[in-house]
Amino acid sequence: MTRNRRGRRRVTHLRVSIWPATLAFLLALGAAGCGLQPEMPAAQSENATQLGLGLARRDKQIHSLQTSAIMEYIGGGEHVKVRERIVAERPASVRVDVMSPIGVALVVAADGGQVAIFDPSKNTLMQGPATAEALDRYARIPMAPQDTVRMLMGLTPDTSMLAFAPNQYGMTAENEPYLMYREPNAVTDYLTFDANDNLTSLRQTLASGRESYEVHYSDYRATGGGSAIMFPYQVAASFPTTGASVKFRYEQPILDGDIEDSTFTLAPGDETRRLTLGLADTRSSPAN
Repeated sequence: MTRNRRGRRRVTHLRVSIWPATLAFLLALGAAGCGLQPEMPAAQSENATQLGLGLARRDKQIHSLQTSAIMEYIGGGEHVKVRERIVAERPASVRVDVMSPIGVALVVAADGGQVAIFDPSKNTLMQGPATAEALDRYARIPMAPQDTVRMLMGLTPDTSMLAFAPNQYGMTAENEPYLMYREPNAVTDYLTFDANDNLTSLRQTLASGRESYEVHYSDYRATGGGSAIMFPYQVAASFPTTGASVKFRYEQPILDGDIEDSTFTLAPGDETRRLTLGLADTRSSPAN
């Protein structure tokens, strides 16, 4: 059985058709009435609106990603480079199959607030809460599943932020346009764009002033058939809080394809050893 998105796509199309007027109104309202920033000059407001509309459009267009990838991780004294198969579906379902020369070395699947890790070489299945720590330890992505899914798809950290005007618009020293959003919890998101309005980087700073993560997107290509979407084939993220960095090079990504319902569920076999996550005393090393 597969997850059918035809109905969802029809609704999405209708919503996008009314979104420009809605967002333009919200941007004007936010700039004029909320007191977050002085009202922008007309030209800047138009540019900010165009970038905001592009982010909102992508948020409504992209719901899942399937791709093979080369993953390179540096952190904690490790430098690992492996081939993976990645499946991600909004809001918070993600599966990573780590490959070795002889087959699958490790499977990590998060769904519904739970994560399962299967080690074929030991026929062991570990299960527990789907936390950023769990994904960091086994998938080498130190983010909660929902944040991981959005990062892999090149989306903003939160859909709700796109309903409001950015707090700031301007040009970087490299002459790239940028938007800055300040979330209610004082977290700041700083986004830059290329000449084609593609998102090139996103930096999130915590209320304390400490940088949470920074991700760069590059090598945009038309992806998705007839209604092609410009999609980044390279994603490179760094995490100052852990000192780690991870890079993904996508190979023929599929957007909004059919996904089997069982993709994010790992069921143990009769002989599979089951452990509760946190009680396992060693970390699997799929690169070995």
